[in-house]
Amino acid sequence: MKLNNLVSILDEWAPLAYAEDFDNVGLLVGNPEQDITGILVCHDALEKVIDEAIQKKCNLIVCFHPILFSGLKKITGKTYVERVVLKAIQNHIAIYAVHTALDNHPDGVNQIICNQLGLQNTKILVPKEKFIRKLVTYTVPENHLHLRNALFEAGAGNIGNYDHCSFNSHGIGSYRGNEKSNPEIGERFEFVENKEIKIEVTFEKHLESKILNALFKNHVYEEVAYEIYELQNQNQNLGLGKIGEFDQPLSENEFLQLVKTQMKCESIRHSAFLNRPIKKVAVLGGSGSFAISQAKKLGADAFLTADLKYHQFYEAENQLLLADIGHYESERYTKNYIVDFLIKKIPNFAIILSEQNTNPVKYF
Repeated sequence: MKLNNLVSILDEWAPLAYAEDFDNVGLLVGNPEQDITGILVCHDALEKVIDEAIQKKCNLIVCFHPILFSGLKKITGKTYVERVVLKAIQNHIAIYAVHTALDNHPDGVNQIICNQLGLQNTKILVPKEKFIRKLVTYTVPENHLHLRNALFEAGAGNIGNYDHCSFNSHGIGSYRGNEKSNPEIGERFEFVENKEIKIEVTFEKHLESKILNALFKNHVYEEVAYEIYELQNQNQNLGLGKIGEFDQPLSENEFLQLVKTQMKCESIRHSAFLNRPIKKVAVLGGSGSFAISQAKKLGADAFLTADLKYHQFYEAENQLLLADIGHYESERYTKNYIVDFLIKKIPNFAIILSEQNTNPVKYF
């Protein structure tokens, strides 16, 4: 299989448009035209993972964290990042990273944590903003249903738990074609007024080219009039973190013990106990201190995340229990999720879960 085919599969599953602007996701190393013989899935593409890929004859590494996060000015092998890139290139090994594209995915990193803990009725903690677009176009009544259905088929009209959503209004359109025109209705130089239907549909921004292709392919006009707007609406199905609840509340000790067992933590740093039951829990894999206020706003009894600094524990403000389980620990099951997806998507392909533990933090 060509690398670009696998890139398409991964991007369709976790679109790069889902990723945060600061991130560096997608194909980091490799020729899109190279043939892929095996895939090794890991958390961090370190040098020992490159060695594992060589030993297991895998020439594509799909990793969670991007090994290339900021620009390299030299590749001399002086740093651990440079050594990885050099060895990967020398051995024709491609590297693809998913990171925040999977963080924002509705079934990604944070839903995995919820599943491990048994949280139910989960919703997005921090919905993604400026991700929804609106298409406005006009067509004759005879073309209306065909065009609208084509836009739905391309992915337009999905809002929360609903699909095939649109707004349609009737009006009168007018035009006059010049000597180069070929109007569907009327003649050149003729002023035409005709019944039209205005179609308005929303769509996620990464689908824009697909939506426009459907528009142009299925519209009857020689010149298609359309407008696209960026909406301020938050996307309720995409975003960072999740919030859910236990079927039965737990004590704070029971909650932390559950987290420790299910997330395989060696230790948990937490804020002061409030001697209150834990039922509603917010989670955010990786560095999630920025979402403490949102967890409080949504009424969470506890917020599970990682990389909290000393003063950030004060932000609990006797409103919830903060639990820092460690960065790697909060994301540890992500590579298993990637493997499961790839095995289902391309079952006859060599897909291997890396045996390397790449957690840089050790406990004494």
